[in-house]
Amino acid sequence: MTVRVLIAVSGAREVPVAAALGAARGIDVARRCADLSEAVAAASAGVGSVVVLSEQASLDRGVLGEFAAAGVAVVGAPAGPDAAEQLRSLGLRDLIPHDADADAVVAIVERVAQSLPEAIPLVPPAVQQSHGSEGMVVAVWGPAGAPGRTTVALNLAYELGPLCGALLVDADTYGGAVGQAIGLADEAPGLAAVARASLMGTLGTEVVTRHTVAAGKGLQVLTGITRSDRWPELPAAALDPLWDVARQMAPVTVVDVGFSLERDEVLQYDTRAPQRNGATLSALAAADLVVAVGAADPLGMQRLVHGLQALDEVAHSDATPRLVVVNKVRASVTGPRPRQAVADLLRRYAGVERTWVVPWDQPGCDAATLTGQALAERVPRSPARRAIQALAQEIVSGAAFARGDQRAASPAPYRGATLEP
Repeated sequence: MTVRVLIAVSGAREVPVAAALGAARGIDVARRCADLSEAVAAASAGVGSVVVLSEQASLDRGVLGEFAAAGVAVVGAPAGPDAAEQLRSLGLRDLIPHDADADAVVAIVERVAQSLPEAIPLVPPAVQQSHGSEGMVVAVWGPAGAPGRTTVALNLAYELGPLCGALLVDADTYGGAVGQAIGLADEAPGLAAVARASLMGTLGTEVVTRHTVAAGKGLQVLTGITRSDRWPELPAAALDPLWDVARQMAPVTVVDVGFSLERDEVLQYDTRAPQRNGATLSALAAADLVVAVGAADPLGMQRLVHGLQALDEVAHSDATPRLVVVNKVRASVTGPRPRQAVADLLRRYAGVERTWVVPWDQPGCDAATLTGQALAERVPRSPARRAIQALAQEIVSGAAFARGDQRAASPAPYRGATLEP
């Protein structure tokens, strides 16, 4: 079988590499690209199955992610030892030594071609770990309609901090507000800076630590973007390695993610485009536990039921434990037995056997919001705070992993049932 190769090598090394591959049997040099943009376009069009590229100013993990999405293996052709180290930092494993002869060049390309499609590792070896080998990642998600994702994520992280140490990451690309919620005057998005470092292959614990802010006992916060139009700064390719770094830094990393789970941004463009929901999908895919938050009113429960179905498809929840939290629970919108009402509805229509209930404490939440504090700081006796505190204790004890994913086999279809018990 003929291997079609794209070449995007700059400088004097382009000619010998192209000559070696062009003279080899079973290899077809499909295109000698002028730059990386042309190589990415050719890969997306299916012109080649392997691309040979050198170190270039525009080369980052995002570009490598585009090659991976196109199913094209990447082989590095560095000009020297320093360039080779730069390519390795981006996650490239297959490199042609700068002093390799023609036979060695051909042998490496053929070996990589034979190992398709597993030939493109996108996580630098420095942060490759087995899933959850150290700290855990807890993604806090909820459907549209302001069910209280940020409130739950923020207060959960505050409770986890004194218990074991926690890192709170604001990865909401629609309405990130963690920094404002805890009264941080500095609006510089730490997560965007970390994402840039990740794209360039320089991500490490020291980089993340430099961009975090201490916000409580045992709690560090990585703030998110404060303007929704900055979402392209948080591509999934940049955040995927972050979660393993976070596991090295903190026993528990709490990630506040956006509501949308759609993957179809690419359908709106003629070429590959960045995904606005890439940050959310990246966090959910990496999570060791997903906390799904919904509001207790009838519309909020309808959104939660439908959202849980979409979450199962996106977050691989059959393998990832999930806790369902119903927020703002009060009798005025659910009936005389609010806890039982929401639990019965979720059991019947979403197959959720265990529902975590957070009572609605409007005065307490308003007081905390006004002062930019967590509930534990402002209203420690709040019933909402006590519910979230118990949730944090369950996560630390490990009980959430044993009991958080109990679901009925065949939930009934949801047709707008009321919350009346």
